[in-house]
Amino acid sequence: MIPVRIGVLPWRVCPRPGLDAWAARLEAEVAIAAAAGAQLLLMPEYAPLEMATQKHPDLTAELHTAMALTARAIDVARAVAQRHRVWLLPGTMPHAIGALVHNRAGLFAPDGRMAFQDKRVMTRFEAELWQIVPGAPPCVFDTDFGRIGIAICYDLEFPGLVRAQVEAGAWLILAPSCTDTLAGFNRVRIAARARAMENQCFVAVAPTTGLAPEIAVLDENRGRAGIYGPVDRGFADDGIVAEGGMDDSAWLFADLDPAALHRVRAEGAVRNHRDTPPAPPPCIPAVFA
Repeated sequence: MIPVRIGVLPWRVCPRPGLDAWAARLEAEVAIAAAAGAQLLLMPEYAPLEMATQKHPDLTAELHTAMALTARAIDVARAVAQRHRVWLLPGTMPHAIGALVHNRAGLFAPDGRMAFQDKRVMTRFEAELWQIVPGAPPCVFDTDFGRIGIAICYDLEFPGLVRAQVEAGAWLILAPSCTDTLAGFNRVRIAARARAMENQCFVAVAPTTGLAPEIAVLDENRGRAGIYGPVDRGFADDGIVAEGGMDDSAWLFADLDPAALHRVRAEGAVRNHRDTPPAPPPCIPAVFA
């Protein structure tokens, strides 16, 4: 495992009907980050859905349009990652797998390889309005910088999903997110900081931001980019490695070194990573004497 310069983009949503407009924006954003020396780029959950903008906002039409564009969007992202020689997570898209629909994040390597992580726990919107269902279990990705994991938005709020990735060797968790309220954003932010603390790992969060009433599913977006680490020796007292401004749209960069995690796991004031129980103990009634 070697250090990595990560770029996290709080994607400000804009209506951009069609694949070409989104592809041009993706190219421009990646060029900015690559010029800043970033090697690993994270963008938000559902960010590519702005390409599915309809004449009149319609949830069902946007879903079907997005799924029809997914295969071509994958080809675009793959080519952009190769062109700029970066590891790229360009957001998530709804994927139709037979009769089922999953919310899926792709990680694209500089050499053209790609692999995917499905969302495991659906929000009420996804389950009730879009009938999106859980996909494959948590996995880990072997990169130039070591093993990393992806936890898509709501998944980050469930410790066991991230713990499985950390136990499989992930030292960095990428969390693309999309939240339409401050409460939703704060749930993701609190979860990110908790996962970083309890696993003594890094967690990076990229949210959608801005107002786009022309897009039914992305009409309102709140959040800030953030990168979080352990709350212990060698790290900030609050565990914040870097944070952007609220509802900002600028890249957030940080240099992350896995060796710092090894040190804090061995020499920290506490050893959260080591001391986490392998499974929750059974809960029994207390006995009053």
